[in-house]
Parts: sequence; C-alpha cells; structure tokens
Amino acid sequence: MFQVTPMDKHGYFNFGLSASHLRAVIEKSKVVIVEGILILQDPRLCELLDIKIFVDTDADVRILRRIVRDVKERGRTLDSVVNQYLTTVKPMHEQFVEPSKRKADLIVPEGGHNLVALELLIKWVDNHLHAVEAE
Repeated sequence: MFQVTPMDKHGYFNFGLSASHLRAVIEKSKVVIVEGILILQDPRLCELLDIKIFVDTDADVRILRRIVRDVKERGRTLDSVVNQYLTTVKPMHEQFVEPSKRKADLIVPEGGHNLVALELLIKWVDNHLHAVEAE
C-alpha cells in the first residue's frame, strides 16, 4: 500500500502515502491518531477530530532536546542552534504552537511521563472503540 523511505538528514520519514490510500486506511480504521505540532492550527482538521490533545512540554526541556539532537545528531554548533532557536523557533512557537493549546480538549503536561493523563486517554479510546463496535 505504501512505502517508507529512510529518514532524511533532518530526521523525517516520507511515507509516500497517496491521498487515496490514506483515505482508505482512515475509512477502515476505528481509531486514527494524528500528531504534529501544527495540527490544531487547521480548523477543518479540528472539526474532524473527536478529541484534540495538546502535549505540553516545558520550554527548557524543548531547547535542551533541540541542542542535544542538533549538536550530536546533525553536527551543528551550539551557537547555530541557539541563534536559530532565538530568531526562528521560539518566535514561531509563540505565534503558532502555543495559541493552539486553546483549541485542545485536553492539555497533557509532562507528555508521556504523565501517567494519569495516559490512563485517561487509554480509557477514552477504549470507550470509543466499544461505542463503535456497538453501532
């Protein structure tokens, strides 16, 4: 159905999934999880989602992850990472990503380390699956 190409130099995968194949996969699925930092920016997409979740991570954790990744895995200098963060990443986060929190039904602090939120999500998906099966 689709072919996964190796990660490019920026760490991205290209799934090569055509729109018709993607539509077929979604139509056959009981649960579809869509993720991305700008997902909640598109009102058309938000209307299609049963639940909208924003996984919140502290700014200091985000910058430290970026520094480690970009310096170790991408061979960049600390100065270039800091400069890009201050001139592009941080302003764009503040302009686009941070405001999208308001569109979320659930804001999860601490990401995957928040066991209470994970349990709630697992229960919600389980209830959703049982409701779909009952239809």
